[in-house]
Amino acid sequence: MRYEGNIFRPPSEARSYILQCTVGCTHNRCTFCAMYKDKKYRVRPLEEIMTDIRMAGSYYGDLEKVFLADGDALAMDTSDLLEVLSALYKTFPSLHHVGIYASPDSIIKKEISELTALKAAGLTIAYLGVETGDPELLKDIRKGVTYEEMVEAGKRVRQAGILLSVTVLLGLAGRTPRAVDHAIKTAEICNEMNPDYIGALTLMLVPRTELYRRMERKEFELPGPFEILDEMRIMIQHLEVEGTEFRSNHASNYLPIKGRLPEDKQKMLDLINDIISKNDRRYLRPDYLRAL
Repeated sequence: MRYEGNIFRPPSEARSYILQCTVGCTHNRCTFCAMYKDKKYRVRPLEEIMTDIRMAGSYYGDLEKVFLADGDALAMDTSDLLEVLSALYKTFPSLHHVGIYASPDSIIKKEISELTALKAAGLTIAYLGVETGDPELLKDIRKGVTYEEMVEAGKRVRQAGILLSVTVLLGLAGRTPRAVDHAIKTAEICNEMNPDYIGALTLMLVPRTELYRRMERKEFELPGPFEILDEMRIMIQHLEVEGTEFRSNHASNYLPIKGRLPEDKQKMLDLINDIISKNDRRYLRPDYLRAL
């Protein structure tokens, strides 16, 4: 298949065919992220995308899952996205899942009727990078949206009937007292959205990012692994959601856990508390196995 640059996808899309509809990220200014620093955002010509779908049909025969890349494929014109979805479902008779990365800005710019049409055409899940619910931290990391706009974006996805998976970033406040506020307020923003999935990642500093440069200037310090676990514990403690699956299965995390909220809340907290009390890194994923 034809791809431009490095390709990224959520852990849950590991078995999906990745169709690159856009290149790069519309925002591309977050202080912690280097995923698309080598790319200038553009939408691929529709005919190129259609050719890729035909090529995938010839190569794979049939598929059940597709993920639309790059960082903000939802920013495409709705009419083009509808054509892409139609071609995918015609090409792959067994297709039942199409996922997409979506920025809060691209969600808000679409009418509810457009999002509903995409759902009807077979878009099943949108992945939204929330990162934090702390309004000041959202500014610090240059996320480009306010707390209120992020909540609106999440609610619009849910209103359209599209599954909502949000990612949150442990360690984003650094080794400071703000880490507690970050954990609590991130739980609160999730409570307002009530997403179908919450995926926790752990911050890893990447060269060429502003946060990495702050670390080099001694202006930012990464929390230790047990401080990260404490953040996750506080966040889960304050989550008041219904029917949400919480996961920390991303390779960046020290402790992979998974549970359904609210029923598995205490079980997850007990596990985290037990690991913290042991204070033994042998129970954690070693740094050399962690990755983005």
